[in-house]
Amino acid sequence: MSSSETERPSGADSPAEPAAGALTAVAPQLRALRRQASLTLEAAARAAGLSPAHLSRLETGQRQPSLPMLLALARVYGTTVSELLGETVAERDSVIRAADMEPTAAGGWTYWQAGAPGRGMQALRVHVPHGSQGDIVRVHPGEEWLHVLRGRLRLRLGDTTHRLAAGDSAHFDSLTPHRIAAEDHDGVELLFVHTLLQSPTAALCLGPTPGGGS
Repeated sequence: MSSSETERPSGADSPAEPAAGALTAVAPQLRALRRQASLTLEAAARAAGLSPAHLSRLETGQRQPSLPMLLALARVYGTTVSELLGETVAERDSVIRAADMEPTAAGGWTYWQAGAPGRGMQALRVHVPHGSQGDIVRVHPGEEWLHVLRGRLRLRLGDTTHRLAAGDSAHFDSLTPHRIAAEDHDGVELLFVHTLLQSPTAALCLGPTPGGGS
């Protein structure tokens, strides 16, 4: 899955945005991490495939990002979605217990952190509902691995479309343009692992631009 991308990595301003207050820690974290990375608003927005105005709205809490947008920004800042959400742990445990995996909703997706923060890879368990963000093409440095737990997934890599069922996996270079969508009306649940890279080109998203923007 990617995650990944000049458009808005998540269908910003779409009805799929989470309700206000769902990600209350994001706005201050986004601004702090951007400044920590010594990036201007314009440079960070360009790297994440956003307009500066939209990133500004995210940093001031006027908009809430979707999961793909969080993944894109995490790559730009060389961090994890957990840190963007302001989540902290006392220590970096090797074992993540099911009871500690709190669900987070973003852009219509629901995801659970399945790995410890601060690593070179990020592991997530993700539920993608039917009809959610299937038109977003993502391209970014790194690798991605996904494994279908339940349901059926439509994965497009470059010009080829693959249909994966429960038990199937995919491992690909994420510089290959890719998009995912749930085939079933009940959605699809999958495990997703991607590398974290800090790069000015860490998130290039190509696709529709609802409401305009860069």
